[in-house]
This record gives sequence, C-alpha cells and structure tokens, in this order.
Amino acid sequence: MLTSDLVRPRVKRRGSAIHVEFLNSSEHHWQQTAAELIRLFSTCTGKPYHFWRMQFDQFEGERMDYIVLRGLAKVLEDAATFTAIETPVMPVEVRERLFAQGPAFSMPDLFNPQIRPDILRSTAKSLKISVKALELALYADRPTERILSEVGTSWTPDTLLTRYNLELARGVLYDASEMRVEVHDHYKDFWRYLKLFKLMFEASALPEGGYHVRLDGPISPFVSATRRYGQQFAAFLPALFLGEQWTMSADIRSSYTDETAIYTLDNTSPLTSHFKRSGLFDSKLEADFAAEFEAKFGDTRGQWELAREDEVLLIADSVFIPDFSLTHKKDGRRALVELVGFWHPAYLQRKITKVRAAGLQNLVLLVRQSINLTPDKLADIPGEVIYFPNKPVLKDVMAAVEHCAS
Repeated sequence: MLTSDLVRPRVKRRGSAIHVEFLNSSEHHWQQTAAELIRLFSTCTGKPYHFWRMQFDQFEGERMDYIVLRGLAKVLEDAATFTAIETPVMPVEVRERLFAQGPAFSMPDLFNPQIRPDILRSTAKSLKISVKALELALYADRPTERILSEVGTSWTPDTLLTRYNLELARGVLYDASEMRVEVHDHYKDFWRYLKLFKLMFEASALPEGGYHVRLDGPISPFVSATRRYGQQFAAFLPALFLGEQWTMSADIRSSYTDETAIYTLDNTSPLTSHFKRSGLFDSKLEADFAAEFEAKFGDTRGQWELAREDEVLLIADSVFIPDFSLTHKKDGRRALVELVGFWHPAYLQRKITKVRAAGLQNLVLLVRQSINLTPDKLADIPGEVIYFPNKPVLKDVMAAVEHCAS
C-alpha cells in the first residue's frame, strides 16, 4: 500500500468533505507514463532492487509529477517478488569475520599494513570460498540487494492506473477514527474480509433491508496497535467493491489539525477490487441442492422461492449466514436452510455453536450422516434437523420448511 507521504498530496479538503484527486486513467499522459514504467520495471527482472531504484531515479529526473510516479512505482514493487541471494556463507558471519580485522585501506601504512584486497583474500580462504563469493555475500541480506525475480501482476497501463487510484482511496483511511458502511448484498464476501482483517465493528439490521456496520478506525481511542490495525483497516476497503449496493462514510482527522472531515464512497465509484469474490456455492452439495430445487419448484412450479445467503444473523462479535432461505410467494413466511456436510471437528464446533446461539425456530439443519454429529449433540437445537446419507431428500426438506416457517 502507498505510504502517507505519497497519499496526502493527492487529498484535498472541501468544506467538511475529503476529496481524493484520482488519476484519469484514460488520459494520454498517464497512459504513456504507466506504459513506460511497466516496461522499465520489466527490464529490471533478474537485477537487484538498487538497480531498479537507480533506473527509476533516472526516469523521474526533474519531472514535476514525481509524487504520482513514486506512487505508481510503489504499486509495482508491492506486487512484485524480490528474492534474497543465496550465498555459501551467511552474510552476518562474513561481516563479523571482516569487521573484526579493523578498518581496511587502499594503501598500507605503518599502523595498517593490510590493505582491503589482502583482508578479503585471507577471509575468503578461511571460509573456503572465492573472493567474488565473499563480496557477494557481504551485504546479500540487505533489502537493496534482493533480486527482482517476478514482476507479479501482468500489468497494463489501465490496471496499473486503476490500482494506483485504489491505493489512494485506501491511504486516506490511515487517518480514520470511524467508518460507517451500509451493505445490501454479497454479505458473505463482506463478512469474510471483515473477519480476515480482524477489524473491530458493531452491526445492526436496517429496516428496509441490509445491514449497518460501524467500524473503529486506526485512530479510534479503542485501538492500541494503530500502525498494524491501520494497515488492516485500509486493506479491507476493496471488499466493499465486491458488492452491488453499498455506501461508506468515514471520519478523517487531519494530521495537521484536530478537525474532522467526512470521506464518502458508494457503489457508483469507478474504483474496482482486486479481491476474489466467492463462488456461487461453497460445495457441490449446495450446488446440487439448489439445482434440484430449481428443477422441481423453480419459476411458477412451486410456492416457495429459494435465495442464496440473503440473511445475516448477528451473534455477539460474529455472524451466521445460513446457506439458503425459502420465502413463501403468497404469505411471506420464511425458513432458513443450513447444510452441514463437512466433517472437520473445529468446523463442526464453530457451526453448531453459531446455530445454537442463533436460536432459530425457522431453521432447517441438514446433516450428513457420515459426519460425527449424532442426534444427542443437536438435541437442544431449535427448528428442524434432518439427517441424510448422500444428499437431502427434497420432499422431506420441504415438509420441514412448511412446518417451521414463520
């Protein structure tokens, strides 16, 4: 991600609102600049980091748009792989051996009879390596000596400029005390990344549907490890772009004053996410269940409408998102369906803990017989529990749905 010094010059305050000066990715100047940087970076493959930085410094020269250039370069570097040089002797040991012999000079004198080449030769001999290998190992563990082994992403000018704009948007959030988000779809992806980045939040359901989530920002008084948390907080932002309907507002405190401004984004933003969206189904079992329901009750053939993960149940500091919901087309009754077919003990424990905490009378729990989840372990689970050998019997499921729906 971009460092603050590369973000702040692109951030402007207009009244009580924060505005980020994104690049126009279709502008010829930026398209050409991005293309030249990508080519330059690619030519440095197999070379040490300091070689790339030297090439970049020459490219930057006296250009006035150096803030953007450095930001684009940072995006390229973050996506690339720089590999440490393999050496026959650890660099730390090489330095200890050499530095223990005191300063080295190009010409000998009375107090320093050994010159640098002599020290290198004697040390290399004691380590049983060549002088060339010794010099290579001397600072091989320094970041500037790492080799650009892979450029990472297959960059194009468009993708580089788009990613740069995203990193600017992320960077604003380093100075956020609080973020408020309203989400109306793709709940699973939203909560998955919220959990992945370990963010502190409170959530509530909206009357018109969807959820309101308040997140503590990195400069919130409730956050202690501000640097690490700030990186995670900013990193989370692309998760919002996976949704189709959402809004975000964040309280941003200026680094130079105590005044707070508002930074807003929504689903009309041109920014895009590089995060992966979840597949439609998590397993073949779920896919087969949905396909069978569609074949037998889809369209106008049945009274119930099947939806995938359209309800989030808030449980303390976690959430439970049932696999499916079934809504009656006439009277609006709803039932939730959760498939339990995975056997891992930790997974089962988490799943049953959430189901028990949810306390839903209108939940149909479908459990594969082969997993270690006997009926006595589910005796206190409200709703309906159906065991199945290979796949759920849809007729039995629909009977349970009719019985418990509310």
